[in-house]
Amino acid sequence: MARSERVIRMSVEQPLWRALMAYRVLTMVYAVALFATAYDRFARPWLAVAYFVVLCGWTLATLPRVANAASCTRWFLAVDLTVALTGILLTPLADTHERVLSGGPTLPSIWTAGSVLAYAVKGGWRWAAFASTTVAVVNLVERGAPARDTVHNVILVWVASIAIGYVVEVARASERTLARALEIEAATRERERLARDIHDGVLQVLAMVQRRGSALGGEAAELGRLAGEQEVALRTLVSGGLAAPSRVSEDAALGAVVRAVDEPDAEKGPVDLRSLLAPYAGARVMLSEPGSPVPLPPAAARELAAAVGAALDNVRRHAGETARAWILVEDEPDGVAVTVRDDGPGIPEGRLALAEGEGRLGVAQSIRGRLRDIGGTAELISIPGQGTEVELKVPKEVAGGPGAARGKTERR
Repeated sequence: MARSERVIRMSVEQPLWRALMAYRVLTMVYAVALFATAYDRFARPWLAVAYFVVLCGWTLATLPRVANAASCTRWFLAVDLTVALTGILLTPLADTHERVLSGGPTLPSIWTAGSVLAYAVKGGWRWAAFASTTVAVVNLVERGAPARDTVHNVILVWVASIAIGYVVEVARASERTLARALEIEAATRERERLARDIHDGVLQVLAMVQRRGSALGGEAAELGRLAGEQEVALRTLVSGGLAAPSRVSEDAALGAVVRAVDEPDAEKGPVDLRSLLAPYAGARVMLSEPGSPVPLPPAAARELAAAVGAALDNVRRHAGETARAWILVEDEPDGVAVTVRDDGPGIPEGRLALAEGEGRLGVAQSIRGRLRDIGGTAELISIPGQGTEVELKVPKEVAGGPGAARGKTERR
């Protein structure tokens, strides 16, 4: 089954935009209320009223502009900052000279910081430095002299906006890194799945052609030789980056069965594992199973059955055509355990690591990889001269198919 791992990412800066929307509205209300309480002390209150009409209309009309980075364009930022600066410069004309010199608030008051913060969230600390510096210069022009309280407020806005801009840049970089890591993980999973498909299908067919061709001789031997060369080349290619599921099993005695493990789920409910393992039973393979059904989710049941098939293929290929095998199925309270045991010569120490280095991934991918992807485990015990035992376990609570074990961590 062609599976894709869907990655849903939430922008780390989106909460900042929502906070900025709320900030602009609240500071607009605050600026209007501050003016209303001192209305009778203004020299030209009508000028202030006209400005606040523009300010309120602009703030409410442009709320969608500060909903996200895409809609917050450069021209909007420029006009927004102009509205704030105009309010600062109009303050000496609307208010009395005494109130200005005594440190009275500007017309936009702290609403101005919203414009600066928009620069910071949109473009990072450099944009924030530009906007805050411009506001600082205009504030000094409005006061006519660098008063202590003005300098204090200017420095506060300047430092805060630059810090927020820097944090936004770091957050964006971290988000890009995380997104790239998730994409690499998803791509690796898919490569591993395809690698198992190739191993269980094409590579086994090529290996069979090589063996049969060598046995028949003549032109068939040449065909077998070419198949062997292609097998080596394909193994080298596949071993470049791997891990995940599918399967083909061919054998006259151990079950000449072809399984399409990755077909789409046709079943709606659980599948009886016994029905998937029954075809493997034969003259040299004994199947021992419970008398009652062993239900598993369809994908998990097929992956587990495919891993059993891969273990039997290893018995046929490495233990000899006359080797016998036993399959034991145990339906435990917390999971399902399937044991595959043979009476072959066993696996020499270090042989599995050597095989994996040569690109022979029957155990690493077709067995362990499959069980890992459905949240299970695969243990291999082999004593030279006493056969090999493969124990496959799948916990029932995570046996939901490939990727189920990662379900809790990949909901993003």
